[in-house]
Amino acid sequence: MSGRVVVIGVGNPLRGDDGIGPAAVEALHGRVPDGTVLTVSDGEPARMLDLWRGADTVVLVEALRTSPARPGRLHTLTPSEATRHAPGAASTHAFGLGECLALAQALDRLPPQLVVHAVEVAGVELGTGLSPAVRSALPELTERVAATVSRAHDHHR
Repeated sequence: MSGRVVVIGVGNPLRGDDGIGPAAVEALHGRVPDGTVLTVSDGEPARMLDLWRGADTVVLVEALRTSPARPGRLHTLTPSEATRHAPGAASTHAFGLGECLALAQALDRLPPQLVVHAVEVAGVELGTGLSPAVRSALPELTERVAATVSRAHDHHR
């Protein structure tokens, strides 16, 4: 085991609340142990698998569409919970997180430890800026992700 920890903020900051993943990664700079890889992705499965290659722990930060929507509500999901979401419901991207994780599992490319921190979103229309409800969830989301990263580093020591 390498002890490598990767945080991937999934989303597009030019699509409203879909920018929560990249916003969380930005907020994590200086708040996680040295050696933590902080990166963003548009959610395309092949790129995601490349970003977490060789990692022992992967933390994904993702926008979550639900019905009815409760914008700003936080979720922590296991890979199996994220995979069980209906296609397109667990993500705002063309290929949802569930499909990405199912592909990784089929290719035997899931990392040993994967945690998904997700935020229910209000809207993902074109335009920059998070909705007030999602923006107000960012500090708690950042705390949760930082705690997950710290536990992962402690585990790998």
